[in-house]
Amino acid sequence: MKSALRIACSRVHLQQVRDFVRNYLTSRQLSEVAINQVVLAVDEVVANFIIHANSEDETQFLDLTLAFDQHDLNVEIADNGDTIFLPGPTPNPDFHAYIQQGRKGGMGMALVNRLMDRVEFFTRGNHTVCHLSKHLA
Repeated sequence: MKSALRIACSRVHLQQVRDFVRNYLTSRQLSEVAINQVVLAVDEVVANFIIHANSEDETQFLDLTLAFDQHDLNVEIADNGDTIFLPGPTPNPDFHAYIQQGRKGGMGMALVNRLMDRVEFFTRGNHTVCHLSKHLA
């Protein structure tokens, strides 16, 4: 079963995204840990699209689609803005050193890569798409 949501590119919609993902996954009777991991990963990618790709331009929007295929969750986040947003490779940072240095920001995609089994960014026409997948037994 697929479920879809469209939001304007504003941070005020991030809670709506988190609730949408949580409700979809809760209906699948998954562990709370698995649900929280996916909610966090999707929230991070959506926030990046809103802030970095669209400069919080509420005239632009994102489409979010969730679907299960057997035991695999597939998430697609499609940016309908005019800017192509393809983040480069994410290094595997030393989280401990990062925290000790008191640094803030810049760790989101590294975290997404650890939480999800597959993270891909690509273009579809002149739009950016992020595909996330996770095996959930």
